[in-house]
Amino acid sequence: MVPDEVRERLLKAWRGEIEAGAVYELIARRLDDRRAEIMRRMVEAEGGHRRRLEARMEELGIPVPDPASVRLSPWLRLQARIAPIDRLLAAREAAEDEEVDDLYKRSTGDAATDELLRSIRREERSHSLAVQEMRSGDEPLRDPSPVAVPGARARLDRILGRETWHQTGGSWISGAIYGANDGLAAVFGIVTGVSGATGGSSLVLTAGLAGAVASALSMATGAFLAERSEAEVVAANVERERQEIAEHPEEEKEELSLFYQLKGVEPAVADELAERLSREPDAMLKALSTEEFGVSEHPGDPVQASIAAGLSTGVGAIIPVIPFIFWTGTKAIVAAAIVSLIAHFLVGAAKSLVTLRSWWSAGLEMTLAGVIVGGATYLVGLAFPT
Repeated sequence: MVPDEVRERLLKAWRGEIEAGAVYELIARRLDDRRAEIMRRMVEAEGGHRRRLEARMEELGIPVPDPASVRLSPWLRLQARIAPIDRLLAAREAAEDEEVDDLYKRSTGDAATDELLRSIRREERSHSLAVQEMRSGDEPLRDPSPVAVPGARARLDRILGRETWHQTGGSWISGAIYGANDGLAAVFGIVTGVSGATGGSSLVLTAGLAGAVASALSMATGAFLAERSEAEVVAANVERERQEIAEHPEEEKEELSLFYQLKGVEPAVADELAERLSREPDAMLKALSTEEFGVSEHPGDPVQASIAAGLSTGVGAIIPVIPFIFWTGTKAIVAAAIVSLIAHFLVGAAKSLVTLRSWWSAGLEMTLAGVIVGGATYLVGLAFPT
């Protein structure tokens, strides 16, 4: 008779390996070739863990479920396709740590099963460290020297400490994602405030439309200027890096070598790679720019950022105004409140695709914010009637 603890832990570990492999595969599809290869090796490792768990379950006479029965939720799949890579990796790292601590540390009472789980636990810990390295922008280390790597890090920090001109910028994606949120909240406040002051007259429509247009144009121009400014900063950084290579060639060559050493390359090989690249200034500039401040080969498009932010803001902003196109008075006020609060919930839930929070808590939080904004501005309108 197999103890329930052994059965439950094996089945839970088995499901966890399938789920982890599926998430890693979805993330791999969004990565560059180098990191995608690393991620897919982790997928293969998860598959190996699953097969070892299945073998143990067969030894104990525990029926092995159909792997197809373990599916990621549609919401998790959507998050894996939309959420920022860094947040996905952070969530996966936390999941690996939690899985190691919760699933593999406690004894099941069966020596052979415990040994299997301990073996998998060691490998899961390495997965967590590999994901942590990928989040930092480095390729996971392969047999790093315990002496050379900290030394390389200290020397690299010293060099980068001199180069204080590096700057980082945001992404136009955040403007598109949160544009609907900003437009909805702002114009909902305008609509409720003017409704309180006028009793829901036709003035609400005028004020709401003006607010929606102003919000959309403001967000669009802001996104355009922000994206263009970021491109200018990147261009300035690249030009400054070019000057650094010309003025301090040996130090820049050492810096590039140290970056490679931190990726697990042997010091001698890293020095040779840096030496070869130093003979081609453009290649060296590209390598250093990528390593130091993550210059993308596909820079952001200010026009695309402007359109995305403006449209998303406009869509969110027009929602509270729609009822006043058809009605006035109390009926329009109540309808605007209902559709706006529903929209608040949906926008909050949609934001969880990026923040990786639970959709219902994010939706409720956004709805509560809408209630507070709408209620406060309505009271202000009542206090100053027109």
